[in-house]
Amino acid sequence: MSSRIDRPNRRRRARVYRRRRLVALLVFIVVIAIIVAAVFALSRPGGSSASPAAATSGKATTKPSGQTAASSSASLKPLPTSSAQAAAAWTGPPSDQLTLHLRKVIVSASISPKSVVSTGTGYVFAQNMMYKHTITVYDTGTFKLVKTIPDSVVLADYGYKGTTASVQGAPVEAAETPDHRSMYVSQYSMYGPGFYHEGHDVGGPSSGFDKSFVYRVRLSDLKIDEVIKVGSVPKYLAVTPDQKYVLVSNWDSYSLSVIDVKKGRQIKEIYLGPYPRGIAVSPDSKTAYVAVMGSYNIAKVDLATFHVSWITGVGSGPRHVVMSPSGKYLYATLNGEGHVAKIDLRSDHVVDKVYTGQQPRSMAMATDGKTLYVVNYDSNTMTAVRTRDMKVIQTVSTNARPIGITYDTPTQSVWLCCYTGSIMVFSGK
Repeated sequence: MSSRIDRPNRRRRARVYRRRRLVALLVFIVVIAIIVAAVFALSRPGGSSASPAAATSGKATTKPSGQTAASSSASLKPLPTSSAQAAAAWTGPPSDQLTLHLRKVIVSASISPKSVVSTGTGYVFAQNMMYKHTITVYDTGTFKLVKTIPDSVVLADYGYKGTTASVQGAPVEAAETPDHRSMYVSQYSMYGPGFYHEGHDVGGPSSGFDKSFVYRVRLSDLKIDEVIKVGSVPKYLAVTPDQKYVLVSNWDSYSLSVIDVKKGRQIKEIYLGPYPRGIAVSPDSKTAYVAVMGSYNIAKVDLATFHVSWITGVGSGPRHVVMSPSGKYLYATLNGEGHVAKIDLRSDHVVDKVYTGQQPRSMAMATDGKTLYVVNYDSNTMTAVRTRDMKVIQTVSTNARPIGITYDTPTQSVWLCCYTGSIMVFSGK
């Protein structure tokens, strides 16, 4: 009789035991999953493990200057495995059939951007010059600040003998490498021990302004990993499509610096005349075109021999140049006359011009090559120009003093910055 009574009790105890074992197994699985996720997160760029870019850059890792994250939740984007993955192909209607609409305005007392440049991998860099001494990096999907990179460096940490004191730069423009792994940023002037003659927009080779530097920022962790000496008041930069050279226009040296990417130093300085600025390079990396703003001309630099020839009579104050995807046409903003010129590179002649506004400064081209976007500094506008026939298809008002502009391919959006402390983002519908 007692054995029949005990059997149900034993069955209940067995069921309880099985439940406890199942719960324990589930807890064990959850703990293992959390540990695996934590290890994976730490191994990605921005985690505490060593960056893979440092091991593959071909240069010794240097001491980074003090960069600060925007917030603890801001995570860095992993690098693409190829350029094809980084730059999305054009989808949707042609750009010249779209109407731009304002999506976001970023306003902050901590920025005064001179330029904005998309990486094509989810970031936009804003260069804030000597007014704020920073580069601010934004997420193109969320518009949030990802990181603020101070322009302070200790030059001795990057192989320059002399003072071990920290010095500051003044970020002006930026250019990304085609493999989407680095961003080069020009420093208008340097400030601190060893620098006594600040650069200026009015001057020349005899002015005695200090030579300045270009910083390289590693995109895997947004840290400065190389510093390269160039001429006085470096402004625009371009990386050749074959990634052999970085070209830098030195405003007050009247010259073009040629940086060997593998060597990490300037190997040539080419005299061009007063106030060189914008640079575009042919798709085959054979020729560089440099807008010489103190003239009516654009320099053609043979990148095999470094011989200089000229496209003359383009217009007053050529400032910025953009190459068509095919390499057949070059477009130039003419700051002195308010036009954008279209140049046929088969004949080196201007074939068309269009008025966009007072003092057109920078411009960007949509990925499909059908539309140019131009900021007009004194008109406080941004103009969309159809490249096929150089017709203005839209003009939008901007905040005061629009100065820089970039096109972000993955989001098919236009980012422009205003000297007065704002960034505006537009997209087409």
